[in-house]
Amino acid sequence: MDRFWKDISLITLLCLMALPSLAFAQRPNVLFIVCDDLNTHVSTSGYPHINTPAFDELAATGMTFRRAYCQYPVCGPSRASFLHGLYPQSTGILDNKSDIRVVRPGTMSMPQKFKDAGYWTGSVGKVFHNEKVDPGEVAWDQVLRFQNDELPMVTPVREKFEGEHGPVTGGKSRRKWRDFYPTISSQTRGQAPGYGPTGLKDEQHKDGKNALQVSKWLTNNANGDQPFFIACGLQKPHVPFLAPDKYFSMYPKAELQFTPASLEFWKTVPKLAQTKRHGGFGFEFGVENDDLRRDYMQAYHACISFIDAQILVVLDALKQSGHWDDTIVVLTSDHGYLLGEKFMWGKVMLFETCDRVPLIIRVPQSIEKGATTAGSSADGIVELIDLYPTLADLCGVSPPLELQGRILTAMLEDSTTQGKEVAYTVVSRGKELGKAIRTQRYRYTLWPTGEELYDLFTDSQEELNLANSAEYSERLEKLREQLERMEKKAAQKRRK
Repeated sequence: MDRFWKDISLITLLCLMALPSLAFAQRPNVLFIVCDDLNTHVSTSGYPHINTPAFDELAATGMTFRRAYCQYPVCGPSRASFLHGLYPQSTGILDNKSDIRVVRPGTMSMPQKFKDAGYWTGSVGKVFHNEKVDPGEVAWDQVLRFQNDELPMVTPVREKFEGEHGPVTGGKSRRKWRDFYPTISSQTRGQAPGYGPTGLKDEQHKDGKNALQVSKWLTNNANGDQPFFIACGLQKPHVPFLAPDKYFSMYPKAELQFTPASLEFWKTVPKLAQTKRHGGFGFEFGVENDDLRRDYMQAYHACISFIDAQILVVLDALKQSGHWDDTIVVLTSDHGYLLGEKFMWGKVMLFETCDRVPLIIRVPQSIEKGATTAGSSADGIVELIDLYPTLADLCGVSPPLELQGRILTAMLEDSTTQGKEVAYTVVSRGKELGKAIRTQRYRYTLWPTGEELYDLFTDSQEELNLANSAEYSERLEKLREQLERMEKKAAQKRRK
């Protein structure tokens, strides 16, 4: 009898020891892919001039959100917002330098919350804005960042330089090399911005290394018995617009299609709505430099096809690892980017091309809730701050009570579920803020010096500012009230 009870006790103990593993096995994994400065120049967002088969594949098995918006069209503030589930006015992060751990101590990021909930967490590439604001081991079991290999065109130039000045790894030679490097070619200009084919292979680029590292984690079962939360931060198409040569050949410059910028727009909007970034790209205001614009567009498109190929590497590894059917996949961007529309370049603007982002979510049918219908799409408005509470809900992770996003589980299960009334996006102009809301039909923007109103049903390019039209005075008043409500909501979780 004693032996019997001892055996029962041992079996009970073993079962109890196995409970965490059983619990983990029932919780879905998360693969979170975030691109950098990617606008809606992808096939899943209705852009027909570029090849994005990885986006297409994921969309064919998941749900595409056609009206997804960032909360700040700049890398640092946008990432601080969606990684913490708070509007920028509540995070307090309105630039690329501030650290939320200093500005808002104790705020728990999405990966930290998943790690605390028992997930193995891994980060590769640019997820948080930079290493200075990345929480490191607090949020990640492993965190890695790579660099591009040296460009073949640079190697002989460097060797000659070192023969004359000494090694470029330190001292005065290092400073001289840093100043000289941007003058070598268009590819070495960095954020000036640089652009062009690199002569490198995919796996020699940092994004190629990022994809291979995620593949290695999946193949080697880095998470062990734990569920995983893996974030893959792809740095392109952020400047410099660099990619392997083969992706440039996909987009002959003469075949690129775009509409010359209209200067009429500049006459109708507040000065704070405008930017002069065209000068940094080498353009003279009001002069359409067709050849240079094609150079940049070709390079931007090449970067998109390059990262699309890396996404395909990651998706293939997910399948081969056996985790395709127990992993939630999210694919998005931190914000959009203008490529000469309105004679504006870059980000930091409150227009559709800057604020709308691609968003695809795949929740396998085997997962308890939120399962997406293959090839479905949703037209309801969603925001990037919705990702944190949604993933927490799908994975049984208790989110911080302060999150301001909305859980999208119902929409994932039924694409006809109504989205948000508006999306809210802000951007700084010195110490002032520009604030915009996007409804299903309109975009309304309030600046300290004026207003903008666009009817996206009749003016998808936002060329005609209706803010001063008497015909829209009643509509304008309602939008002002909506914006005021959103502004109060966005600042509700601000800490004094």
